[in-house]
Amino acid sequence: MERWFKGPPVSKTTSRSRGPGKPFLPGNRLGKGRPVGSRNTATLTLQALLDGEGEAITRKVISLAKAGNETALRLCLERLIAPRKERPVQLKLPKDISTAEGLAQAQAAVLSSAAQGEITIGDAVQLAGLLEIRRKTIETQEFEQRLGEMENRMNLGESESRKAS
Repeated sequence: MERWFKGPPVSKTTSRSRGPGKPFLPGNRLGKGRPVGSRNTATLTLQALLDGEGEAITRKVISLAKAGNETALRLCLERLIAPRKERPVQLKLPKDISTAEGLAQAQAAVLSSAAQGEITIGDAVQLAGLLEIRRKTIETQEFEQRLGEMENRMNLGESESRKAS
């Protein structure tokens, strides 16, 4: 039997090479794997069966839930009320977060709340990210303002030098 891959066999009983890298030689049609977006035939078959009966199954589950079946009731509730992924966070921040000092105080408040266990670390990271976006916005606004002032001064200087000559 001719080997169509590189590398030593893993054991004497198998002739397949394993390990890092690509075990197949370039041009091997059989080693490409499943095409992107393709689905399992069992999944496709079940979906085709359910497509025609979805409404009837839903009505049956609802009737079982009304009759007191706890599993059916849980299924219905899970579909009616989506699980809450995030919760609102109540945090006292400084009133003015339009300055660098206000943002520094807000960052300190977020850090303090996380350290005291009032908010989770994940919440603190998200809030710090929002404050960082706000800081960058302020920085961009201030830069644009300073650049505009410099351009105005340069334009005034050029116009005065033209008048003098």
